[in-house]
Amino acid sequence: MGRYVLGVDQSTSGTTALIVDRGVRVLARGQAPVPRYRPRPGWVEQDPAEIWAATQRAMRLALQDARIPPDEIEAIGLSNQRETTVVWDRETGEPVGRAIGWQDRRTQALCDRLSAECGPEVEARTGQIILPNSAATKLHWLIENDRGVQRLLAAGRLLYGTVDSWLLWNLTGGRTHATDCSNASVTLLLNAHTLAWDEPLLEWLGIPRAVLPQVRASADPFGTTDPDRFFGERVPVAGMVGDQQAALLGQGGIRTGMAKNSYGSGAFLLMNLGQEFTPPSPGLFSPVLWAVDGAVSYGLEAMADVAGAALRWLQEGLGLVRDSAEAAMLAERVEDTGGVYFVPSFVGTGAPHYDTLARGSMFGITERTTRGHIARAALEGMAYQTRDAVDLMRAGTTVPMDVLRADGGAARSDFLLQFQADILGVPVERPQVMETAALGAAVLAGVQVGFWDSLEETAGHWTLGRRFEPRWPDSRRDAAYAGWLEAVERSAGWGATRPDRSAS
Repeated sequence: MGRYVLGVDQSTSGTTALIVDRGVRVLARGQAPVPRYRPRPGWVEQDPAEIWAATQRAMRLALQDARIPPDEIEAIGLSNQRETTVVWDRETGEPVGRAIGWQDRRTQALCDRLSAECGPEVEARTGQIILPNSAATKLHWLIENDRGVQRLLAAGRLLYGTVDSWLLWNLTGGRTHATDCSNASVTLLLNAHTLAWDEPLLEWLGIPRAVLPQVRASADPFGTTDPDRFFGERVPVAGMVGDQQAALLGQGGIRTGMAKNSYGSGAFLLMNLGQEFTPPSPGLFSPVLWAVDGAVSYGLEAMADVAGAALRWLQEGLGLVRDSAEAAMLAERVEDTGGVYFVPSFVGTGAPHYDTLARGSMFGITERTTRGHIARAALEGMAYQTRDAVDLMRAGTTVPMDVLRADGGAARSDFLLQFQADILGVPVERPQVMETAALGAAVLAGVQVGFWDSLEETAGHWTLGRRFEPRWPDSRRDAAYAGWLEAVERSAGWGATRPDRSAS
């Protein structure tokens, strides 16, 4: 038996690989970035070949950092950005064009039509809200509009998958075309009750069953690596899971009521609801968390498309800061935002508003506004969005949320997490290991091959980095949040009421 497990998280911004020992300690890390492309307004794409290359590089760097040979890896677990859609040629393994990213908005009209015709039925069958994030509508769009996809479909050579399936196909040298039920559950194609592809939805969207991957448990023998694809070794790929579910698992969130919020490119609030499927209340998703040894765990989720991406815009779009660390430093140098509210609705607002026509806005700017006020308002905007999501979740379930665990790149900011605790009124905890999605993927793979005995064993190794206690009285909390809600209301629908004059 090998001495370590390799956890891989392929996110929107890049790939992270962790090498983990039996004490669930991280021995080494490797990271490699992946670019995004925006060929048209509202379109977000990535190159599948670049995703695969970055994943290989991250794994190689982790092995080099650990100074171990590949044969000491007992198993590999994969975590991935969900709903990003890849299609490729069954015979050659070559992708058909770029992947359509999860933030892409080109299928909005289709989503509107689906919602009008059978929205409640679809949501009841899938546990998902009909949004253009969904992989199902992206695949439909490709089948309807991409000639390369149409040619391969006619020839019986088209394969579809989210990023987990694409990585698995490459790692196994094209021997395995599969996904796990956590990733499948958020595609808008999986029946939440049977955990099988939903035939009525496939028929409505014109998606042939033959192009879809096999749905398996999250901890499962998915195959072994092709030696040419994994540094000369055959290693079991034994775990696959969507990144948000993986992050909850990496946070030790295996018990009912445990919740985490990930501050990545977007923000994702996820709570464990146990092993009974709960139909979603308005504005919430009900995804599968993971399936291990025949037991399926379910959750409740709310999302915002833009979180850390707002800090990246301050850096790359405005040149206001060098990086997110400088944004946090600037935020701490001012006492408050000077009355500024920053609503980061670059591609619409998330839970509970889900207004795809809202646009990013700043309110309250005066001649006294500095870049410190703007940086602070951007960080506070991320926390306000989480307050939106937490309030929605509190209304949608009787399960209490006594503490919120935080992860993702922006969660390294003490200012952000303290403000989050203040505006929520509950403690916020940050773990020592921040790469929770890669850690969760490693946990599933390790449990599947017997490296660890159970999820409970691994959760017992979760270690607190810092805890942030709320300090504000209710009156201050309510007044600050009321200003945020007014700013969100004023940003609503801007994309519909204002013509595009960018070319004039």
